[in-house]
Amino acid sequence: MTVYMVERELKGIAMKDLAAAQRAAIGMAETMRGEGRDVRYIRSTFAPGDGRCMCLFEGDSADVVRNLNDRAGIPYSRVVEALDLTP
Repeated sequence: MTVYMVERELKGIAMKDLAAAQRAAIGMAETMRGEGRDVRYIRSTFAPGDGRCMCLFEGDSADVVRNLNDRAGIPYSRVVEALDLTP
């Protein structure tokens, strides 16, 4: 599967709301896998100083990842293919 980075602008978001968004992404990925879509939430990195959040997903396509975020109700700026360089 390909890794996709979802870029978000979340300036001023409360930590409880950020945690809820993460739970929504994880839950929607599980729902979509149950529907036969191959998609998985990997992790997020949040920069509270400027409100930028980068979330990594694995999926069949950028459209599947966009659909997950749309269905979960989580705002995003764009979805791009990425390389996860975690050692």
